[in-house]
Amino acid sequence: MSLGDASVVLVHGAWADGSSWAKVIGPLAADGIKVVAAPLPLTSFHDDVAALDRTLERATGLVVLVGHAYAGAVIAATRDEKVKALVYVAALAPDEGETVADVFYRAEPHLQAPKLAPHKHGLIYLPEEAFAAAFAQHAPVEEQVVLAAVQRPISPACITVAVDRPLWKDRPTWFLVAEQDHMIVLETQRFMA
Repeated sequence: MSLGDASVVLVHGAWADGSSWAKVIGPLAADGIKVVAAPLPLTSFHDDVAALDRTLERATGLVVLVGHAYAGAVIAATRDEKVKALVYVAALAPDEGETVADVFYRAEPHLQAPKLAPHKHGLIYLPEEAFAAAFAQHAPVEEQVVLAAVQRPISPACITVAVDRPLWKDRPTWFLVAEQDHMIVLETQRFMA
C-alpha cells in the first residue's frame, strides 16, 4: 500500500481537538496525502469510537489511522475494514479487558503529570498550570496559553471502560515513543510499543 492510495485519519487525545494536528496536516497535505482529523467529543469511550467511525465513513481508500495519547485506545476499537495500519504517537494501547486508566497508571505517573480528578460537573480538566509542565512543555508560552484556554475536558467514561480485542493485534502497527512526554511515562510507552 502506498500512501498515495490511502487516507490518513488523525485522532486527537484528551484536552485537545483536531487542530492539535495542525503541524502534521500541512506537511502531509503538501505531499499529496489525503488527511482528515477526527473530532472526538470526549464524552464516553463509545461516543468517541462512534465519532471516529463517522469520520472513517468520509475517508476514501485505504486508511492509516493515527492516534495520540488517549486516542490510542479509540483507534484500536474501530472495526472499519478500510483501516489497514495503525500508528501510535505517544499513545495508550490497552489490551483486551484493560481500561485507559489501567494502562496510564501501569507505572508511577511522571513527576510532571498533574493529579487528575473530575470537577463538580464530572469532567476532567487539565489544570492550567499543568500545560507548561506536562502537556506542552516545549511549546512557546503563547501557544501554551491558547491550549489551556481552549482545552476540551474528558469524561471519566472515556478512560474507565474495558476495551474489546484491540485492532493492533490484527493490523500492522507502529509506535512513536516520545522520550520527553510528561504525561505517559517512558516505561509505559515502551511496554505498549
